[in-house]
Amino acid sequence: MNIYVMKRGRIAIFHRRVVTTACRTRYRSVSHRPENCAWSEKLQCALKKTLMLLLLSLFCIAGNAQQYTLESPDKKLSVEIENNPQGISLKMMKRDAKVLGLLGLGMITSQTKAAPLKVKKTKRSVVAEDVKPVIKEKSEIYRNEYNELLLTFKSDQSLTFRLFNEGLAYRFSTTAKDSLTIIKETLNIQLYAGDSIRFQSEKSFHSAYEQPYEFKKLDELDPARFCNLPLLVEKQDGTFVMVTESDLYHYPGLWVKGTGASQLSATHPRYPKTLTKTNNPYNNNQVGDTYDYIARVAGQRTYPWRIFAVADKEEGLINNNMVYLLASPTELKDVSWISPGVVMFDWWGKNNIYGVDFKAGVNTETAKYFIDFCAEKGFRYFLFDDGWSPKDDLLHPVAGLNMEEVTAYAKKKGVDVLLWVIWNTLKDQWQEAFDLFERWGIKGIKTDFMNRDDQLMVEFYEAVAKKAAEKKMVVNFHGAYKPCGLSRKYPNVLTREALIEFEQSGVSYNDNPTHHNLLPYIRMFTGAMDYIPATTRNANKNDFKPVGHYPMGWGTRAHAMALFVILNSPMTMLPGSPSDYYREKECTDFLAKIPVEWDETRLLDGKIGKYTALARRAGNDWYIGAITNEETRTIELSTSFLKPGTYTIEMIEDGINAGTAATDYKLSRRRINAGETLKLELAPGGGWVARFITEK
Repeated sequence: MNIYVMKRGRIAIFHRRVVTTACRTRYRSVSHRPENCAWSEKLQCALKKTLMLLLLSLFCIAGNAQQYTLESPDKKLSVEIENNPQGISLKMMKRDAKVLGLLGLGMITSQTKAAPLKVKKTKRSVVAEDVKPVIKEKSEIYRNEYNELLLTFKSDQSLTFRLFNEGLAYRFSTTAKDSLTIIKETLNIQLYAGDSIRFQSEKSFHSAYEQPYEFKKLDELDPARFCNLPLLVEKQDGTFVMVTESDLYHYPGLWVKGTGASQLSATHPRYPKTLTKTNNPYNNNQVGDTYDYIARVAGQRTYPWRIFAVADKEEGLINNNMVYLLASPTELKDVSWISPGVVMFDWWGKNNIYGVDFKAGVNTETAKYFIDFCAEKGFRYFLFDDGWSPKDDLLHPVAGLNMEEVTAYAKKKGVDVLLWVIWNTLKDQWQEAFDLFERWGIKGIKTDFMNRDDQLMVEFYEAVAKKAAEKKMVVNFHGAYKPCGLSRKYPNVLTREALIEFEQSGVSYNDNPTHHNLLPYIRMFTGAMDYIPATTRNANKNDFKPVGHYPMGWGTRAHAMALFVILNSPMTMLPGSPSDYYREKECTDFLAKIPVEWDETRLLDGKIGKYTALARRAGNDWYIGAITNEETRTIELSTSFLKPGTYTIEMIEDGINAGTAATDYKLSRRRINAGETLKLELAPGGGWVARFITEK
């Protein structure tokens, strides 16, 4: 008889005959004396009883706990997975150090039985491939390499684990014949003493996802508040763990809550029962009452990936592409019409035009002025923001605005026109609005004020992306939850908000240089973000104040310009009016040379919350942006990443008086050889941005 027991992925085998042979050897050593026969029989009996107890114990262990291991391709990360009567749990290790534990992984459905899950079969897979994204947000190629373990249970559920060199992901699948009601999905994230987290929190699931990042120890979390994702764990040994999700469809978003100990507990918005009706179109159709479950789904489907990315230092957060790689591939047959580009929009700029002979505002003349500027500088898009139509009616532009005339003029100039919409108005006028936009020649929409991520709202996002793609329109989501891979399935979704961006400078002090040095390592991890960089109205800490109708940016001119490179978005919006950018010709001409798609991205140096120096390549040319928080800083950058050769650098740096006059900058050009070290001198809230041009 052989007994098989799983131990850390290895099978320990106990052979009964080995023990029996040992008994016989002992028996022969005493049996030559007849007086010892009775003693020998007693010994053999005792050994048999001991063996039986051991076998029963081993059978019990094998029957009640199932254990599996998984290693990353580079063998630096490993997970130990255990399925026992208390549920599924795992421990993730980085070499010999504990990273985190996941406890109570489960999905409770309308068909869930009380019995614990039992594994019916397992399947292991190895994947190593290159993925070419449709839109090059960070790179022309993403490496997709992982080891996978699929556990299929005797019920209608299965659980897939993927371990990348960059982290762990898992997700559930179901194969029920009928539809399912998901009561809840369970997950407890076990962290350790000394671990801290950076996160955004809310009192409820109603959120614009624009709260400042908090930084706290686990036991300092308020159990009454909800934390939305992404959430960044900073371990005591310096390791980072990013918690987020991908492939979110027909299902609510994942949130977490503190437990008052060293755990975070998963939670989800419940399925809406009623929606609110108000006189305020911005806040209409928010969730009122809810059901006691989180989702209604098809019985046969996969569920979102839960991501736990691991990085030794900040560079690993910049280079991680797990959100994109775990998302569903595109369903679009033709993507040739999708065009990334720079956007001029009229939210602030329409009222801040000067040196013209017409009355500025939401009207045909102002729109043509913006379009002329876009055509002159090579910017692809002009966006009509809030105010081009009544907020509850997308079918009738305001008086003084002839949309057919504007779009015809834009087409002649080679500029595409976008429209801002409130989501619930679009929903109410769905078919009529999309058909009218198509007749007008509109090339994209900016959808705003959703402020939810329950199942119904997540479904709305996909419906917008799909319908817009049918009409060959690009999409920008504001008032939006974090990216979860929708832009891979629908590459026409070019960007979204879900962050404190420049818009907040008109109403608060939250958009500041320290915040700018958090965004690349937290929010940008999940995907493109519509920050709206490169304002020409710049102020230092002592001079900054929120001005709603004409906001200024906290930080120097060079800092604001560097954000254009650092904070990636294939649809990058500029906040000022054409008049401002005409006045600042040097800076505007510099911006016009910076692309919004990239063949390669590298963090050259950076510390979260303190400073960032990020390099991006487009073709043969490199662009570098560097920013600091409120500390004066000297950064020495090696250019050893450049291919051997000579380069011309065109750069904008803090002027000698930028510490007191934030608009002070210096534009210069010089030649360098690859491998030289650059010394950057940054003022408080300062920056530096450069373009490296290969000399032939």
